[in-house]
Amino acid sequence: MRFIRQTSARRLALLCAALVVLVAGGTALALAATSGGPVPPPKPLANAVHDAITAPAQPGVTARVSFKNGLLSGVDLRGSNPLLAGGDGRLWATNDGHFRLELQSSGGGGDAQIVSDGKSWWIYDGSSHTVYRGSVPQDQHSSKHHDPAPSVAAIQRELDKLMQHASVSGPRPGNTAGEPSYTVRTSPKRNGGLLGALALAWDANNGAPLRAAVYARGSSSPVLELKATDISFGPVDPSVFDVSPPTGARPQNVAPPQSHERARQKLSLRVTAPRTLAGRQRSGVKPLGNGDGALVTYGHGLSSIAVVQKTVKPGAKDGSPLGRTQLPTVSIGGTSAQELTTPLGTLLRFQRGKVMYLVAGSAPRAAVEAAARGL
Repeated sequence: MRFIRQTSARRLALLCAALVVLVAGGTALALAATSGGPVPPPKPLANAVHDAITAPAQPGVTARVSFKNGLLSGVDLRGSNPLLAGGDGRLWATNDGHFRLELQSSGGGGDAQIVSDGKSWWIYDGSSHTVYRGSVPQDQHSSKHHDPAPSVAAIQRELDKLMQHASVSGPRPGNTAGEPSYTVRTSPKRNGGLLGALALAWDANNGAPLRAAVYARGSSSPVLELKATDISFGPVDPSVFDVSPPTGARPQNVAPPQSHERARQKLSLRVTAPRTLAGRQRSGVKPLGNGDGALVTYGHGLSSIAVVQKTVKPGAKDGSPLGRTQLPTVSIGGTSAQELTTPLGTLLRFQRGKVMYLVAGSAPRAAVEAAARGL
């Protein structure tokens, strides 16, 4: 479908990125089991991808979806929103960039909703009665002009490059949400951290993604799952997108990041950046925000460890999107730190003086703790 394959695909990715920020540390999508129904014929991966790209565009999609989050299975999620605790809901999207996803919590934490008209977006978190707003960065080139679809040979060359870094299997013919589909699974060959595999299923007739997945290393079940349980293609009633956040919701604007050049001029934070942490060499230092924060990375690939340092303003409230979620604590050099351990990695947060530290990595908990203690 053109609205997924071309401009809107990038816009949808940006919306998903905003969702990732809200769930504090990254969500990914996952692939569920194949359901019964018609199955497409086997074909090489390059051909299946080419057919998906060149399939006739559909004006829109309406679907029922289910979201499962297994990242926080060991955390008390009572009262958390469905982005944390999981839930079921509905999705609508059109060829002109309109998008709406609503999820009802299965953990008693209210509903969540993501709405965009292709230019701006808002996300409502029912557990905190907060609405987050932002703008969608626009493409530099007009959406009316697109590059021609790549040939099968060109797609194969790109797949060959990918296979130098990752193992790729499929496409496996099957049926997803009642639609004939192909499923591809890929695993990193090196520097993959705790990531085991990624998987994606798409409609064999029109290329629309139906399910996607992230697996932790050594696990046969997806860590997170977003799947269509029922789907239809065709025009979507414009009134579906004529919705507003609930009255009284607390507004929170999400500004786009500033350029590194501008932030560097204002950088006032004294950055703690030793040459090595947890056996990893320092690989980068970048300013963040308005110059009151910095990102320092150690190592390369998904197995790297990131350290975010940010000045805490007097009287600032804790804006953690984990809401009422209770996290365990651990001592880091005599300082109490909140610790979130998941199958895909560990995140630590602590404060020293006027500086807040966030240490995260797709690495064993011991490695992330060692990095924090080395600061």
